[in-house]
Amino acid sequence: MSPTLYYCYDAYCGWCYGFSPVIRQVFFEYRRQLAFDVLSGGMILPEAPQPIGAMADYLLQSYKTVEERTGIKFGEDWLWHVLHPEESDWFPYSEKPAIALCVFKDYHHDLAIPFACDLQHALHYEGRDLCDDEAYRHLLEKYAIPDLEFYAKLHSPEYKEKAYYEFALVKQLKVTGFPTVFLQISESKFYLLSRGYTDYDSLKKGIDQVLDQERV
Repeated sequence: MSPTLYYCYDAYCGWCYGFSPVIRQVFFEYRRQLAFDVLSGGMILPEAPQPIGAMADYLLQSYKTVEERTGIKFGEDWLWHVLHPEESDWFPYSEKPAIALCVFKDYHHDLAIPFACDLQHALHYEGRDLCDDEAYRHLLEKYAIPDLEFYAKLHSPEYKEKAYYEFALVKQLKVTGFPTVFLQISESKFYLLSRGYTDYDSLKKGIDQVLDQERV
């Protein structure tokens, strides 16, 4: 098997959004040496979806920390929902973006990293509601995916099952927070490269150390 980098993330995770430029740069630098995959973690899966007001106070504090640490910027359209939760119609729920990623991988598995980053930009910068089907339409055009096919799959039990399989796999990998990055070298060799936000230089160093070690 080809060495594979696994990026465990959630579309709603602000730290993953801050990590997007890092993992995107890693993808474009190493895509000829490594295979890449993205696994959705199912960070927000309540029995009944809660309005954004339930987490607005936390988000108001945490987004500033993410900006300071990573240099990313959260968009005004996302921030409006956090600042005006009583007027927002958002009910954050990780299921639909995870299903969308599984559908996307049917078409362009090798581009799962850029697509995951695009989803996070759509939410955290452009203020698109990832629980709304229309939040994905602009990306279908970008990646030349037939919209009727995509939406049929987005609502099919088969792809929902695939998303929940990914949630279970992430738990099996003992991931307790996002983002988390693994590098699998063989069936039996699995390296944890980072847990939580990691800068580009540190992640690159970890990848290079594993690859150098495995060449010995």
